[in-house]
Amino acid sequence: MNRYENGQSSPPLKILRWYADFFDVSLDYIFARTEQPEGKLYEHKPKVVEAITQENKELRQFVDMCFDPTSPVSEKLRETLTKLLEEQRK
Repeated sequence: MNRYENGQSSPPLKILRWYADFFDVSLDYIFARTEQPEGKLYEHKPKVVEAITQENKELRQFVDMCFDPTSPVSEKLRETLTKLLEEQRK
């Protein structure tokens, strides 16, 4: 430990990765290069996820448009249909 603290040696990358995995933080966080423990990887959203999210938004808008908002029966049908569509996506 003394050599690490005095800058005479540095821990192997394997050890640093182990610490990062153990504490579920990024190596940037360990090296104090960022204030966010999760790093940039957690912020990444694949294009497929974005497309599904956009598709869900458009589908909800379509369902909302198909039903009369003043009717309580229509509201219940809309909620049921939306729930079924979400379950089917999973």
